[in-house]
Amino acid sequence: MNYPETLAWLYAQLPMYQRVGAAGFKKGLGNTEALAAALGHPETKFRSVHVAGTNGKGSSSHLLAAVLQSAGYKVGLYTSPHLREFTERIRVNGQELAPAYLVQWVASHQQLFTEVQPSFFEMCVALAFDYFAAEQVDVAVVEVGLGGRLDSTNIITPLVSLITNISYDHQAMLGNTLPEIAGEKAGIIKPGRPVVISQTQPEVAPVFEAKARQAASPLLFADARYEVRPTGETTPEDYARGTQVLNVYREGQLSLEGVQLGLLGDYQRLNLPGVLATLDELRAQGFTIPESAVRQGLREVTRLTGLRGRWSIIGQHPLVVADTGHNEGGLRLVLAQLARVPHRHLHLVIGTVNDKDVAQVLALLPRQATYYFCQADIPRALPAEALAALAAAQGLAGRAYGPVPVAVAAARAAAGPDDVVFIGGSTFVVAEVAELYEQG
Repeated sequence: MNYPETLAWLYAQLPMYQRVGAAGFKKGLGNTEALAAALGHPETKFRSVHVAGTNGKGSSSHLLAAVLQSAGYKVGLYTSPHLREFTERIRVNGQELAPAYLVQWVASHQQLFTEVQPSFFEMCVALAFDYFAAEQVDVAVVEVGLGGRLDSTNIITPLVSLITNISYDHQAMLGNTLPEIAGEKAGIIKPGRPVVISQTQPEVAPVFEAKARQAASPLLFADARYEVRPTGETTPEDYARGTQVLNVYREGQLSLEGVQLGLLGDYQRLNLPGVLATLDELRAQGFTIPESAVRQGLREVTRLTGLRGRWSIIGQHPLVVADTGHNEGGLRLVLAQLARVPHRHLHLVIGTVNDKDVAQVLALLPRQATYYFCQADIPRALPAEALAALAAAQGLAGRAYGPVPVAVAAARAAAGPDDVVFIGGSTFVVAEVAELYEQG
């Protein structure tokens, strides 16, 4: 099989949660452990950092990888889902997995897949760990796919675990309360291994404290050590170059003055304390990470790791922004930032998946805006017409446009130079924004 045929085979043989929803999610680590055993336990052959959370885990993973690369380490990075290309999920020093490697790897292990019958995600994790071991990475940053306790990535024993924000998402699989969801995320805490929590959230902090006590794991709430403050309002020039300038305080003292962060979303200020505290833990375990590497990694994260879709500016006059925030917590932060961006009128290109609490999402959206409802090209997408009908019932003005590119083109054509166009609601909507891949 060639590369397209290999991908088609994988999608046909192994359920893919991102495409089909709950049918592609298997609880338990048995299949992943079986794959790892057959591959010679590659997860034991490299050091790792494990990152979980509802919002912020992807950005935090990329930021950690960028800083570690800047410090001279050979860094593996495993994230999901991919935006446009499968190979985005697995990187070494920012370079995506070669399609030829995927083709060869799948061909070599088809008998194993027949015996184990893994899910798509279980196969992806086994591939990533086998690749990182073969590449002899110094350290791998591994993002949890869904939850934590029963996620396939949870066969690693990391140097440090990082848990970012907890919000409502995937309730059918993770629980209906924030403490229940936090309990699943806390499942990545390993005996005796330090754990960093990015944000102190009173409703879930006791869950992490109890799990850390049980595991005898040192626990740090990063926002008790680090505070991140903007140096001023984000300027049009900042938006144009895709950076924000921040001051970082460590235990009340200015620690990093005027640090440039190459991710624009205000919500990145909530992620940064966790990233910095995790780097502290790695330093304590012998990693050499100078301030210059921290500054370079934070500034050049998109170049170093290929991160896309986090408050990505893809057009000016009108300002066009794409962001993958898609659950209640993520959307609240994105919408609050949108409200602060000067604009005459707001145009929102929105799509979602059919297993989300759509009413909850629509209730967050501003009424004084024009909507362009769309449908990503995946089986799990909610039809644009159905989304438009639900939105109309909540007083949102707009119409259904079907495919994402059609909706984006309509919004850009209708917007004036002083307007703002926002594209989001789902990772899979953002994945179809071609301009994201033209930014170098």
